[in-house]
Amino acid sequence: MDSPRHIVHIDLDSFFVSVERKFNPELIGKAVIIGGSADRGVVSSCSYEARAYGVRSAMPTRQALKLCPHAIVIHGTHGRYGEASREVTEIIHKSVPLYQKTSVDEFYIDLSGMERFHNPYQLATDLRQRVIRETGLPISFGMASSRTVAKMATNQAKPNGQLWVKAGEEKDFLAPLNIRKIPGMGEHTCQKLYQYGIEKIGDLQKVNIKFLQAVFGKAGAYIYNKAHGIDEREIVEHTGRKSISTETTFHNDVKDIRTLENMLVSMTEELAGKLRRENKVSSCLAIKLRYANFETHTLQQKIPLTAAEHILIPGVKNLLKKAWNQHRPIRLIGVRLSDLCAGSYQINLFEDNEERIRLYQAMDTINFKFGEKTVCRAAGMEIGARTFNPFMKG
Repeated sequence: MDSPRHIVHIDLDSFFVSVERKFNPELIGKAVIIGGSADRGVVSSCSYEARAYGVRSAMPTRQALKLCPHAIVIHGTHGRYGEASREVTEIIHKSVPLYQKTSVDEFYIDLSGMERFHNPYQLATDLRQRVIRETGLPISFGMASSRTVAKMATNQAKPNGQLWVKAGEEKDFLAPLNIRKIPGMGEHTCQKLYQYGIEKIGDLQKVNIKFLQAVFGKAGAYIYNKAHGIDEREIVEHTGRKSISTETTFHNDVKDIRTLENMLVSMTEELAGKLRRENKVSSCLAIKLRYANFETHTLQQKIPLTAAEHILIPGVKNLLKKAWNQHRPIRLIGVRLSDLCAGSYQINLFEDNEERIRLYQAMDTINFKFGEKTVCRAAGMEIGARTFNPFMKG
């Protein structure tokens, strides 16, 4: 019989709030909301003290303040979260043989086989203490034989705790939990199960898989397996691509700033859309310029974790002004987004309004369905029309 796996799920508690508290200890113990303005902003993250009043991520800030009027609202400090994530990643990278980073504040670690030499739970405990000691950030972990149960164990261990669900105890651990606790279980699915009197995972464990398949189709087997703690997914070390870029060579050298800026807008929209489709964000922006004599210059800058054009476009325009000697015509221009990591929820991290978030979602839906550039900014549309002109190639 195969030895049970030892999968560890690590999650940094209220990550953005915890980072802010490092720099301002007066926030410790207080209700804190990270997000946009009270008028039209959205909650990106909140402290457990705010959650006790019903505040949740993605909630309009005005609604959150009605629930918790005394909460302290912080707009967010751009570079701190990315840097803190890199610090934790580096500690994990040096400490374990196999891990997968799934967002800026979440990791899976596979310690399977380590039991021949070490106690896996003690290894995970030591790692957690090292992260707390070296970064000052609270962190929780769950350990189990599968990814799903490990993640659910972490959620039960929070805040700032740890929990081991031993092999063979998965069903007993899951049984008393609400079905909403199952990762990936959407509101519609939960409501449908509630109609059948199924509220706890223990209720779900008693249901025949054929019934679930009849009600939910292919998703029925997924729901059945989750309820029983069955999850064979491996931990895959995801190196992924660290950057995404695009460039264009002009047929005739260009020194008209409007043409260059419009091209940058079009390129940035294209790259940002790709990042959102891949569930990624970037923290470094760069442009590339090549003059007529093939002399090439690049300039880059750190940015907030984002995949939103309204943050990226002013950045590329600013880099163009810094990098370009406007007396010299340009032969090639390019944009690169790098230091990529998973985390689509960071798109609206520093947003000031709900409308803009909904706009991005609507644009991505339309462009995914009907093709890139179906919906784009006027500047990008102008360049799109020019692509039919022999003025440029690339």
